[in-house]
Amino acid sequence: MPIVQTSQVQSGDRLAGDVQTALGSVLMEKGRSLSERDLEILQAFLIQSIDIRRSGFDDADADIESDEVAVTQEVKLSSLQQQFLEMERLLKRTMSMVASGQKIPVLDLRNGLNALLEYKDEYNVLTFLLPPFEGAGDIMVRNSVLCALTSYHLARWSKFPEKDLLQIAMAGLLHDIGNVKVDEAILRKPSKLSNEEVQEMRQHTIYGFRLLENVSGLNQGVWLSVLQHHERIDGSGYPMKVKGEKIHPYAKIVMIADMYHAMTSNRHYRKAESPYLVLEELYSGSFGKLEPMYVQTFIERATQFHNGVMIRLNDGRIAEIVFTDRNNPTRPMVSVNGQIINLAQQRQLFICEVFATN
Repeated sequence: MPIVQTSQVQSGDRLAGDVQTALGSVLMEKGRSLSERDLEILQAFLIQSIDIRRSGFDDADADIESDEVAVTQEVKLSSLQQQFLEMERLLKRTMSMVASGQKIPVLDLRNGLNALLEYKDEYNVLTFLLPPFEGAGDIMVRNSVLCALTSYHLARWSKFPEKDLLQIAMAGLLHDIGNVKVDEAILRKPSKLSNEEVQEMRQHTIYGFRLLENVSGLNQGVWLSVLQHHERIDGSGYPMKVKGEKIHPYAKIVMIADMYHAMTSNRHYRKAESPYLVLEELYSGSFGKLEPMYVQTFIERATQFHNGVMIRLNDGRIAEIVFTDRNNPTRPMVSVNGQIINLAQQRQLFICEVFATN
């Protein structure tokens, strides 16, 4: 297989061997089909040349190589991504049914979630690559499926009983179901809402509770999560301004997942924030607002990457995590071309993207 200068590598070329960093970590694994972002990472890590598999170098293997490159250039979705899209389609159909007055297909939703959770071990809240939207897409549907996955994981990390996990995932999935009763012009408005529109938007929690209350197959925790996911422990939330222990444990899980995904997603009125900055904001917000034990668990587990994971800093540089301090999980020590940077000390820098390594 040819050894090619990195400057001559093309998007779609396939690695014929592992690529390692100067510190000995595997940067990219053999067989990987290189994307434009991969090429940028190779250059950032000063990789001079790599061993690639490309058609045309050996006439005897030309047909085989050409077929292999063609296959690797196709957009391939992982099993988790495929099932994620299935869950989006099912939830979108469900919301249309509910909006027209039909019953919620609880059994279908449970089966869909069970199928999605078959691939739960492939999900990482910071590195999960979202599959492309089909058609125009619906950010509310997408965030609801993300909330289901994240709520499930946070509940599991927080040692909830096994019997509660699927119900908590269902609470995350349906937490915004009441929006089907809100004027769509308000939901899609690209500018700031008026006070009257804000009050109408906030009614989605009550609408959702009324839609789910006493629906068989959903326990009380699911109904209350839909009602309470915008409440806060100090009583500053809505719609009932309940405090502390009056907020159901399911709702305390869902509110963290909902806040995280709302802040890390592009919306009509603002751009997505860096996942790491959002985790820091959640930590700050945990004092008096969110359940601090759940927030701490979420941050610790979400940032639990092994050394060698590649990240992008807010100044555009690509770096490698070399050490994570448990006291500063969102600000590890990173290496930029051999230079060690302690993000806990250099506060003007932060991680804005984590690259999945496989």
